[in-house]
Amino acid sequence: MATPPSAATFLKALRDEGLKVVEVGDWRTHNRNHKGPFGPVHGVMIHHTVTKGTANTVKMCRDGYAGLPGPLCHGVIAKDGTVHLVGYGRANHAGMGDDDVLKAVKDQTALPADNEANTDGNRAFYGFECENLGDGKDPWPEAQLEAIEKAAAALCRLHGWDADRVIGHLEWQPGKVDPRGFTMRSMRDRINQRLGSSKPTPPPGQPATGGGTGTYTVRKGDTLFNIARAQQTTVAKLVDLNDLDDPNEISVGQKLKVPAKSTPAPAKPSPSYEPFPGASFFHGGRHSPIITALGRRLVALGFGRHYKNGPGPNWTNADKRNVEDFQRAQGWTGSNADGIPGPETWKRLRIPKV
Repeated sequence: MATPPSAATFLKALRDEGLKVVEVGDWRTHNRNHKGPFGPVHGVMIHHTVTKGTANTVKMCRDGYAGLPGPLCHGVIAKDGTVHLVGYGRANHAGMGDDDVLKAVKDQTALPADNEANTDGNRAFYGFECENLGDGKDPWPEAQLEAIEKAAAALCRLHGWDADRVIGHLEWQPGKVDPRGFTMRSMRDRINQRLGSSKPTPPPGQPATGGGTGTYTVRKGDTLFNIARAQQTTVAKLVDLNDLDDPNEISVGQKLKVPAKSTPAPAKPSPSYEPFPGASFFHGGRHSPIITALGRRLVALGFGRHYKNGPGPNWTNADKRNVEDFQRAQGWTGSNADGIPGPETWKRLRIPKV
């Protein structure tokens, strides 16, 4: 667990790593903290912008756009390697992602498949948007790749992390493909070298020791998404494992490395979740172990800031406000974010059976 440092310490860490940094306006206080917490932080997330032109890119990442207010990251990494700081605090960059991925990041172990969107990433990650069209053809200049390496290494050094704390958006949220044009495995190798670590980056989907790969021959009509689903892995893992520059360009007869199935990890028992007790269950005076389980789940997902004591079995205003934070993190407003769990809120929270 790491508490975010001051903006001044954040800036110093980047400059101490040798980066050219531009401070954009009121970046130190420009954030989304009124919508939810920032921190504890557990890692660094890399994105591409799908934009062209540094000035345009920086403006968009600072201000956001219709439906997604800025800041959209903490820093924009331009083609020339300059880092433009546009915000500090909570930023709309990561969105909801997989809690199993977050656990692997915390444990600094190989990443699992990102097949869920149930955890607030805006709270848990620093975010860097990198100026690139994201079409697999727009080049990544060495100055820009080196700046990504330095920016991530600076924050790893600040918190005592290694490169396993650095992930791409495509490894966090199902359906995302960014950054596209280089592999996160190769970037993590660069970061580890900068940090002086001899720890190799394991291929995605494999444990740090042991494991292996198999092969799959591409057939007519295949897409990388369908192959990933059939192989019980993700597009991001296949991209990294095969050093693919463009996940949309695979050809019939091409042999792809896939995570080996000969030594699968022990199967986890199917989780048992508490059935939804109904919205009327949640009212003042209600006392139940279900409420304790709800509170503990909220804390585990990063939505426990209103608890002073607890969580406990009595339904309190702190429970309600934490549920409201969770609901707002889903993008809900109005009656859909009133702090009272409804069927969809309950489904996404996945309260363990008590």
